[in-house]
Formats: sequence, structure tokens, C-alpha cells
Amino acid sequence: MDPEAIRGVERVPHGGCTDSTVTDFSANVNPTVPTGVTRAYEDALAASKRYPDDDYSAYRAVASEYVGCEPREVIPTPGGLAGIRLAIETLINEDDSVLVPYPSFGEYGREVALQGARVEAVPYDELLKADPADHAMAIVCNPNNPTGTVYESAALLDFLERCRTERTPLLVDEAFLGFTDRPSIAGREGVVVARSLTKLFGLPGLRAGFLAAPEGLAERLERARLAWNLGTPAAAVGAHCMRQREFVERTRERVTTERERMAERLAERYEVRASEAPFLLLDVGEVGVDAVLSALRAEGMTARDARSFRGLDSHLRVAVRLPEENDRLLDVLLDVDV
Repeated sequence: MDPEAIRGVERVPHGGCTDSTVTDFSANVNPTVPTGVTRAYEDALAASKRYPDDDYSAYRAVASEYVGCEPREVIPTPGGLAGIRLAIETLINEDDSVLVPYPSFGEYGREVALQGARVEAVPYDELLKADPADHAMAIVCNPNNPTGTVYESAALLDFLERCRTERTPLLVDEAFLGFTDRPSIAGREGVVVARSLTKLFGLPGLRAGFLAAPEGLAERLERARLAWNLGTPAAAVGAHCMRQREFVERTRERVTTERERMAERLAERYEVRASEAPFLLLDVGEVGVDAVLSALRAEGMTARDARSFRGLDSHLRVAVRLPEENDRLLDVLLDVDV
């Protein structure tokens, strides 16, 4: 990290509400959690009187099966963002150029800037057409946040091949891919995949995730990783959650059904972006972002003000939650006074 660059880098706005009395549509988190989480956490808490086993062999084994790679290719991290930072700070240098999508997760550009490197901003729907030559890294968010767009596998693999030809590592953030039935790109040469477990399994405060990278890149990332960087409870609960395939299938079915229902209703008044993620991006137009947020607050709800994303001047992002909660959201959004 470049000490001089830190002075010019600001923190990035995020969704998420700490008030438990508010129904939070601003954070894209599963409102349900798998059974057995409490037991797994309590058992691991008892074992937390000792340092974790820094090899994390059990966690790596489950994670490798979860995305389809080898255990030695898994690097445990305390959440997806920690993995993104580890990859960027390990693989790029000061004054390097990095291809970064927009509008997309704002932390990519921040992490690049913290290294003293340069962001080459590219529209997210044109990034796979970009030339990776002369760039130290390319970053893809799949599905893209906040649009919910999923890249077709053939196009993504073609871009990866061009990145390999230019020896440009490809960092793919798959934080929301688990909500879809699309396969991970993990296990392929030249790509580093960042996975978050806390969104799909409804535990954002737990901070559990991992990177998956081919052997050469994995060795570098493993050497740079902090010792004991994943707490014993997070490792145990994370491994437990990744085994819950029926929970994942039920979540995918609910999210797909509710997302389609919400999009159809919201399209009666707003421009709704097609999405395969557990959220929808709305252009609220003349209704106004502030008016919608105010109406939601009056009913004990909140959504993500998407104006902090580059190029989104009249947008909100709303999470897909439980049917009864989604009904409350729809009632407010479709009845806001202009």
C-alpha cells in the first residue's frame, strides 16, 4: 500500500442499516440463515481459546468443492472484500494501470488507488471487449453490482483467454454468483476469484470468504495472507454453510420468484434493470430518489441510494427479501407522491 496515495483516497458509501427495527432493503443479504448455524458457532467459540489452525484445511476442502477447484487453490479471507484487497495489493504495483468496471462496486477503484495505481474505468457492459494489454489487472463483478447483470460464460472465458495471452491477471468478484445457478470460473489459469459467504447465507457480520486461484497465483496470495486471518467461529460457520445445498436451492428459487414479481410490479412506474442478482436497480426518474427514501423511512424501511455509483443520477437499488417484506416495499414505491 502506498502511504502517499492514502491521503487522497476516501471511504466508499455502502448499503446496510444497523437499526434492527428498520427493514433493510439497502444491503443485498439473505434474510434467512441455514439451520445449525448457532450450534456450529457455539462449538467453534469454545475452541477459540486457542489460535486457529492456520492451515484451515477443513475450510479449504469445503470451499474447493463449493466452487470446483483444488483445496490448495483456496486462500481463506475474512470476507470477500478482504480477498479483493489481498489480490490487489499482492498483484499490482504503484503506477500500474487496472481495468475497473463502472457503475460497479466502489471498493475496486478505492483498493487500486490505495496502491498508488491508476484506475482505467470502463463501462461494465463493455469491459469484456477491452484490450487487457498494458494493464496489470482486469476486474470483473459477476453478477455486477448494482445492475445485477451476469456475463455469459463464453464471453467471460474469451476475455480470460485474452488476459492470459497478455499475462494480465483477471480478478472476478463472485459475491452474488451463489444466488444463481451459474458456474464459478474458479480453477482456471490466470483468474483469481473472490467469494463472499456472508450474503448468500445471511451473515454479513461474520466476515467469511475466500479467494480461489491457480497454483502459481495461489502461492503468492498465500504467502501474503495474514496469519490466522479467519477466526475460528467464522471458519466453522462458513464451512457449515457451504455444505447446505438444499438451503441454497430454496434461496435461489425464492429470490428468482420474488425478483420477477417485484420487477413486473415496479415496471408499472419505474425503469427496472434486468437482474439475475438478489437486488433490482430502479431509475425512479421524476419521482426523485429523496422522495422515495423519505417515504420508505416513514414506513420503517430503507433502500440503497445508488447515486454514489458513477453514472447513476436518479437510481435506487432494492434488495429482494421475503414476500411479505417485499409487499410492504412495493406498496410504498408504487404510491410515492411526485
